[in-house]
Amino acid sequence: MDEETFRKQKAFAGEKKPSMLRRFVGHDYTQRQIYMVTMVTEGRRPLFGQVVGNSEAPIGSDDAPRTVLTELGQRVEDEWWGIPRYYPQIEIIALQMMPDHLHGIIFIKEKMKKDLSRVIRGFKTGCNRAYRELVHGPAPSAPAVSSALAVPSAPAVPYVVTESQQTQPPQTGPKNKPYGLLFAHGFNDRLLLRDGQLEHWKHYLQDNPRRLLMKREHPDLFRVQRGLVAAGQQFSAIGNRFLLDRPVKMQVQCSRSLTEEQILAKVSECLQAAQKGAVLVSPSISPGEKAVMRAAFDKGFPLIYLQENGFTDLAKPGGKKMDACARGRLLILAPWEHHNERLTIRRNQCLSLNDIARRICDN
Repeated sequence: MDEETFRKQKAFAGEKKPSMLRRFVGHDYTQRQIYMVTMVTEGRRPLFGQVVGNSEAPIGSDDAPRTVLTELGQRVEDEWWGIPRYYPQIEIIALQMMPDHLHGIIFIKEKMKKDLSRVIRGFKTGCNRAYRELVHGPAPSAPAVSSALAVPSAPAVPYVVTESQQTQPPQTGPKNKPYGLLFAHGFNDRLLLRDGQLEHWKHYLQDNPRRLLMKREHPDLFRVQRGLVAAGQQFSAIGNRFLLDRPVKMQVQCSRSLTEEQILAKVSECLQAAQKGAVLVSPSISPGEKAVMRAAFDKGFPLIYLQENGFTDLAKPGGKKMDACARGRLLILAPWEHHNERLTIRRNQCLSLNDIARRICDN
């Protein structure tokens, strides 16, 4: 979408809501660029397979987390890797299939006549063809489970694709198609913009099955909690809420005027307190606060982070914070609602978050 179209439609768009489907306004989606693309099935039905393994098992081991694909999932994977047959200007870098969605990294190597949306539309068309062929056949007459949805033999895990999930009818698609579409409308894309981002994406894709297993093994720690009350303040939260009950909590607040030597002294002081059992609490805004919380995090001490932006319903911690949540040593609190924009935190918000951290520690 170009800037002019965006401005014309903005006034009629209504209230902005959390969404994973927005495009980068003003970006030319036909130009040379690397993207990470995410697509989900209609109704988030787990049609592509089943994640198996153990979240603690190392990569390459027999029990390492992985997705065992259904026949339909395999056809979708083949369609993705086959995109360059239709668009030789494109290179497929990576793909991670999950039960109800996929992540892929795609490289448009040179300027194209068609944009990324047209490429994804063609990919979905091929997948829908496989969906109708494998799952429903030419003339379905009974709700029997299709072999295309049967997960191949795999070790027993706490989550399986049930018959009710396999046969759940999708929403009716456009033009009254009897079975709807395999994928939900639209897709999410992210642009590669800086050094190191591609390797981060690759690691994120590879780590997706492990992260899903972690969420299943520790559901309470990864569920967004609404209306959590602490120190007279209401929060949305992710993580171990019982950290609020620890008897000793220590606020980490550092002036921006601290020298490097003073910051090192503050780090040492806080680590000693954490070693004795204190839970460190901070919005981690100033350089000194970030240094303290980063050092404590690396040491594996329990932490309570306060953040300005709230959570969507499907939000989850990123990177190493997810492992910290799974081990019960992290709680993230947000006193305000979620917003989509990347906003610079305001001074009054910094003061409010630090005041909240103080009250939590005094409580």
